[in-house]
Amino acid sequence: MTRFLLAGGGTAGHVNPMLALAQNLREQGHYVIALGTKEGLEARLVPERGFELFYISRLPLPRKLSVKALAYPLRFLRAVFAVNKIVKTQKIDAVVGFGGYASAPAYVSAFLKRKPLIIHEANAIAGFANRLGARFTKNVAVAFENSNLRNAQLTGMPIRQEIMDSVHSYDKGQARIELGLDPMMPTLLVTGGSLGAKRINETIAHSLERLIAAGIQVLHIVGERANLGEYSEAGYTRMAYCSRMDAAIAAADFAVSRAGASTVSEFSAAGLPAVYIPYPVGNGEQRLNAQTVVAAGGGLICLDKDFTPEFVLSELIPLISHAKTLNKMQAAAMSVGISDATLRLSVLVLEAVDTYSRD
Repeated sequence: MTRFLLAGGGTAGHVNPMLALAQNLREQGHYVIALGTKEGLEARLVPERGFELFYISRLPLPRKLSVKALAYPLRFLRAVFAVNKIVKTQKIDAVVGFGGYASAPAYVSAFLKRKPLIIHEANAIAGFANRLGARFTKNVAVAFENSNLRNAQLTGMPIRQEIMDSVHSYDKGQARIELGLDPMMPTLLVTGGSLGAKRINETIAHSLERLIAAGIQVLHIVGERANLGEYSEAGYTRMAYCSRMDAAIAAADFAVSRAGASTVSEFSAAGLPAVYIPYPVGNGEQRLNAQTVVAAGGGLICLDKDFTPEFVLSELIPLISHAKTLNKMQAAAMSVGISDATLRLSVLVLEAVDTYSRD
């Protein structure tokens, strides 16, 4: 039995792959604990999955000179010492990091404690923590083939097992019934990610009559920060958060979504075509996340500013209404999806630990 510390968090793109690997390693008989912050999604999701979560302070990288920036090195060092203590008291054998605020101190701790370190990068453009960690190890896995981390192994994005099970065993009509939808109507899944997306929510709200008139029902996940209540009427169901994304993906014929790494990977593996609307702020990683599946024909990219009711009327409705096109896009999406990413990453992790022990 190997004792693992899995570090990461903040967004679903970090937490979900961490949990998928954690579950896989636990099922193989290994000991797994997680490291995160109290502010990230991991604070809720990790305990819900039955894993012990240790906390360190949230340490955003300073972007400009300030008093906080001057204090950052000391705060970072304290976080490293805190991880060192966890590694010692929990008798950790190896560290696996997924990026996010908790990861960088864990990477430095693994280096100082001479523990095998494995890194998984979810996005096509790696963040600071994983760029730092990649300097300490050659065991680097990436979700997308166009990743900017060199000499990394393509494993894909670890996906929750219930999502993959739904691909093979979920009846579309039954999934719709479980979600309160019409089992016979073509279904559009709309999601802006765990936090929601203002542009997507507003455009869908203004396009709802046209979508329903075209015979398309909408499952709309607006995000917990949208402050919109649960609502349902014929042809439309709105929820703040969906705890049954396996059913939602199985129920859908098409999706409108941000291009977060987990979302793109789950949709591709499930063969769900989508219009991806990259988050307009940041370093552009979301557009690159969707690049491979779009190039294969399994999706489209629409800029945030261009996702309007006119786009829905002229592009989205005709696309969803054309069965032959949908079938081609579904096959294309699945052709680039990596459905066994959790297994691939697990193999890489255990091989890295074995190699380290032999050396």
